[in-house]
Amino acid sequence: MSSKIVNLTCRQLRDEIAAGRLKSKTAVQASFDAIESLDNKIGAYISTLKDQAVERADKLDEKLQAGQICGPMAGVPVAVKDNMCTSFAPTTCASRILENYLSPYNATVVEKLLAADAIIIGKTNLDEFAMGSSTENSGLQKTSNPWDNSRVPGGSSGGSAAAVAARMCFAALGSDTGGSIRQPAGFCGVVGLKPTYGRVSRYGLVAYGSSLDQIGPITKTVEDSALLLNVIAGRDKLDSTSVDEKQAPLCDYLTELDKPLSNLKIAILPAFTEGADLQVNQAIGAALDVYRRAGADILELQMPSLDYAVAAYYMVATAEASSNLARYDGVHYGHRSEKARSYFDVYSKSRSEGFGSEVKRRIMLGTYALSSGYYDAYYLKALKVRNLIRKELTTAFQKCDCIITPVSPTTAFKRGEKIDDPLQMYLSDIYTIAANLTGVPAISIPCGFDDKNLPVGMQIISPAFSEDKMLRIARMYETATNFSNASPAISA
Repeated sequence: MSSKIVNLTCRQLRDEIAAGRLKSKTAVQASFDAIESLDNKIGAYISTLKDQAVERADKLDEKLQAGQICGPMAGVPVAVKDNMCTSFAPTTCASRILENYLSPYNATVVEKLLAADAIIIGKTNLDEFAMGSSTENSGLQKTSNPWDNSRVPGGSSGGSAAAVAARMCFAALGSDTGGSIRQPAGFCGVVGLKPTYGRVSRYGLVAYGSSLDQIGPITKTVEDSALLLNVIAGRDKLDSTSVDEKQAPLCDYLTELDKPLSNLKIAILPAFTEGADLQVNQAIGAALDVYRRAGADILELQMPSLDYAVAAYYMVATAEASSNLARYDGVHYGHRSEKARSYFDVYSKSRSEGFGSEVKRRIMLGTYALSSGYYDAYYLKALKVRNLIRKELTTAFQKCDCIITPVSPTTAFKRGEKIDDPLQMYLSDIYTIAANLTGVPAISIPCGFDDKNLPVGMQIISPAFSEDKMLRIARMYETATNFSNASPAISA
């Protein structure tokens, strides 16, 4: 019975609970059965909240029994990446420096999940402070890919993607600074959506790169991503970067999800496919054939500025990280070194002990880029490249409805394979970072498997605030194929 329940989508589960055919508490128990059975092998969760979740489920079942109106995710067990503030569970960012930190408030997205009557069952692992592409940089634990435990789940939202793929929750929230929702979703064979910058509030998200970060859903299906986006999207007065709905109106992303699109024009970037593995390209090519049969036109575009996207991204992201992480000083909150004998020691030893090697690397890179004498040569030049990429992308969208690329050049790689080669690790995000630099929405959906039975992810990029059309384009492919129904043997 539990295995049947955990394989339901969010919408199916919500409808079953609303109709009285299934109890919320039963769904919560099924999720924790899966966690207790599998998470010792996968390591997706940093913390779980069973007592709280059961208590909330009992109260919700009572409301439903009494015929009271409940929210659009009533009774659905979800997980939250552990860089989003919660007052009811620690917020660690998978770092020793925040290992015991309890936030005094909830992130806006957490408040919206609770208001929608979702049940938060735990917080998931990540690369420390969301800096990484494999979740190997977590300062607390390692996370494995449910499709092959010897491989990484991607990063930085690897815990969220692994938890959804292994059916240890029905959906999860992740954050995406350079591909950190889409790349792990691609590696784990689930759907990952990065909304337009400003579409979802960042209030309560522990900042990595403030001009790049965005929160989004990781789900089993495109339909579930539309459901979660309905819940978390919208203007928030607590976040000055969230966009006014008069400027970018919201819509019900579920309403017209299955309505076909006519005269669809899809662009591909030959420079991207040339750098991907053969089997990844074959899966993307087969997916494009599905769109062709549905009547879409496929055209090729050249975007020369993308050759400099990785370099520009790592200048901007590390500079912002250097600034944002300066607050962890051993004084205000978080880890304080017991070896400190002076104020300088408090600062230097606390940060040295609390931060992992990748976080230190990025802080040093960013501090160097912002330093006197190098600001113009590095950081300012990166901003100019960013603007050039934005202009080229705007021009591209005058010719097409979306751009389709692989999510990553490869499928999930072996644990330890790239951890000692930062440049190779950084290139795992080569296809995803343009969406963050320009702020446009992008989604990763499963589109096949390689010869090792590892999922291949396809990325769809669309113009700013066009999530409705992007979701419809993704749904067209999902309904024509069966990849979203696949689950790893470990979760069966």
